[in-house]
Amino acid sequence: MPDLAFRVLGADTASDAASPSVALQLEVSNRPAEERIHSVMLRCQVQIETPRRRYSDHEKSKLHDLFGEPERWGQTLRAMLWTNVAIAVPEFTGAAQVEVNLPCTFDLDTGATKYFCALEEGTAPLTLLFSGAVFYHAATTQIQMAPISWNSEARFAFPVAVWKRCFGRNEPGALKVGA
Repeated sequence: MPDLAFRVLGADTASDAASPSVALQLEVSNRPAEERIHSVMLRCQVQIETPRRRYSDHEKSKLHDLFGEPERWGQTLRAMLWTNVAIAVPEFTGAAQVEVNLPCTFDLDTGATKYFCALEEGTAPLTLLFSGAVFYHAATTQIQMAPISWNSEARFAFPVAVWKRCFGRNEPGALKVGA
């Protein structure tokens, strides 16, 4: 039976996307490595782990709408949902790399957009939570299916510069919002 592990290798803007998107390079590996995986259908929830980052005074003032006064952040600063996406991983043995496209929006009413627009530099800690199904070749060569539970995850320090480049490529000056 497959034992899948997930790791984000990097991030960049998605150059061929119809709308602004970030592309994460995801590595999916299996133990035992010699077991042939027919395909993997993943559901991925991307959360921004806001408490795991330090903020400048200027960033704190721009994040007031989301989290309130910095003195209260011990109670108000919580992980926030960026997006949910579906990913199809093709057949592989050992490990495979796939691109995970995360949609970005100019809508300043969404928490993720407000959050990333407020950040000046550095990284934003992400947690990717996976579920879904893995289809694999059993010893009898018949394809079997096994569920992937939500305890499968990967963490990644997402570069804020990638978010800013995503919008700079699509709409110059779009990030000049807020204080």
